[in-house]
Amino acid sequence: MAAADLSEEIGHVFTDAALLRQALTHRSHSQPHNERLEFVGDAVLNCVIAAELFRRFPALPEGDLSRLRAGIVNQVSLATHAESLALGGRLKLGEGEARSGGAARPSILADALEAVIGAVFVDAGFDRAQAVTVKIFEAALAALDPVGSEKDPKTRLQEHLQARRLALPVYRVTAVRGEAHKQEFEVECVVEALGIRAAGTGANRRGAEQMAARAAFERLGAV
Repeated sequence: MAAADLSEEIGHVFTDAALLRQALTHRSHSQPHNERLEFVGDAVLNCVIAAELFRRFPALPEGDLSRLRAGIVNQVSLATHAESLALGGRLKLGEGEARSGGAARPSILADALEAVIGAVFVDAGFDRAQAVTVKIFEAALAALDPVGSEKDPKTRLQEHLQARRLALPVYRVTAVRGEAHKQEFEVECVVEALGIRAAGTGANRRGAEQMAARAAFERLGAV
């Protein structure tokens, strides 16, 4: 898939095309890879989403704004948006990473999206990166429910089960991947009474549990 197509989708034509190539290069493939751009993109993304929430919800206190931001800036959400831009098919991965399904791994997709945003920032500055970020996340921002988003996924799932006198979910760490300074945890959320098993990943166990709880909660409508 051509990089030019991605530029059109995100609404930014790169002055320095090498930045986009770097943003789509995983460290398993070659140097320069996208980790430095991911670092910048993460900061830009959090700032842009925070500013958008501040503008769109002028009456919400800080705690609610933080919860809304967490609902957008998390690995599952970022990976979903990366998939909508077909980043998996555009990534340059090392042979082993490609064979193991890296192009579909949420952590790699999320990092790539942050790297793309970081690349826009380096290429054209904050205002341009802000416009691109809002364009990518506009649908998610427009769909936010400040009332329904007040509680984190684990709390919402727990209260749902308690209201129905069902046993609380069990969380199990099923895998820990990566180097010590950049680990990825995979957690399974099990709701035995409803036959639900859902997985989540995150940079720490708590984050992975929240993602697993979110996935389990979304499945409740099907049981």
